[in-house]
Amino acid sequence: MLPRVLEPEVMDTAEEAEDYDRMDHGTVNQTFVADFLAAVATHGVALDASMQILDAGTGTALIPIVLVQAGCAAHIVAADAAEEMLKLAAVNIARAGLSSQITPVLRDCKALPEADGTLAAVMSNSIIHHIPEPSAVFAECWRILQPGGLLFVRDLARPESADDVEHLVRTYAGAESLRQQQLFRQSLHAALTAEEIAEMLQPLGIATTAVTMTSDRHWTVSARKP
Repeated sequence: MLPRVLEPEVMDTAEEAEDYDRMDHGTVNQTFVADFLAAVATHGVALDASMQILDAGTGTALIPIVLVQAGCAAHIVAADAAEEMLKLAAVNIARAGLSSQITPVLRDCKALPEADGTLAAVMSNSIIHHIPEPSAVFAECWRILQPGGLLFVRDLARPESADDVEHLVRTYAGAESLRQQQLFRQSLHAALTAEEIAEMLQPLGIATTAVTMTSDRHWTVSARKP
């Protein structure tokens, strides 16, 4: 198994934010939203207009936009620690006409201000590999969920070999710029395995069965808080 090689925790230059926003995330984001809504239905979570969802590590808020466009009525707090990402998030949200339902906020997801047990759902796509010790993010996301709330987290899974990394880069970023390919490569090296995530969640009382491989490059956590 490849050793984990950390990358910067926050992508907070204008160039990094613009590179990220320009990449083709469409299929991945649509799949994430469809799977999130399927988990909502499976776990019987209510997401009406009185409810709040936290999107931890929202980037440029592309997933919240897709989620609202798919019919979700809940208010979404789109949180990120990178100001440059949030600048583009605000532009994307306004362009979609969704400023009343999606609120971008500057926030460190290792120390959230929300009170215990107040949110109906916490979702996150591709924040965990940025965090050196992500157990604090999981603990905070779990803490703020109300009983019956849904934790839905997806991220890259670290491949077993350098050859596997290059195969994934060619397959999923081959048409992107060399810089974007390198960003994806670094993210794969910084990712955790599904087994590492399952072990990390055990102190929170989350069953190992809540963590599954859901593509050739992603693991997903889907857990309902008791």
